[in-house]
Amino acid sequence: MITTASLTDQDKATLRTAAYGAVSLIAAAGAPHKAVSQGTTALTSATGLVGHVLSAKSRDIHLPGKTVAEFADHVLPALTAAVELLDAHDPAEADNFRDTVLVAVQAATHTKKDPTPAVTAMAAKITAALA
Repeated sequence: MITTASLTDQDKATLRTAAYGAVSLIAAAGAPHKAVSQGTTALTSATGLVGHVLSAKSRDIHLPGKTVAEFADHVLPALTAAVELLDAHDPAEADNFRDTVLVAVQAATHTKKDPTPAVTAMAAKITAALA
C-alpha cells in the first residue's frame, strides 16, 4: 500500500492540481457556482491516500491560463499523469482517484436543469483523460 510519505511533494501537487483543476474546468465551462461548490466538497470528502492528499492544506495547485483552452491544456494532461503515477504505485488508489474525480465532476454538473452542452463536453474530456 502506498502512503502519503511515498509520494514526493511534486506528486502530491500533481494530484491536487489535476483533481481541483477538473472541477475548475467544469466551472469555466459554465456550471453553476453551487454545483461547482458541491464538486469541491466531493474532493475533500475523498478517503484513502487520495483523500489525505486532496484534503491537505497547500499552496501548490497551479492552474495557469486565462481561457478554458489554456486550463484544459494544463489540467487534462495532469489528470492522465496523476492516474499513471498512482497506478504505478497502487492500482487501487488510481481507481480511488478516478472515482473521486468522477464523483466531483458529477456533483459539479448536477443541477436542477440539464447541464449545458459545453459543460457536458468538458465532463466527457475529463472522463477521457482519466481513462
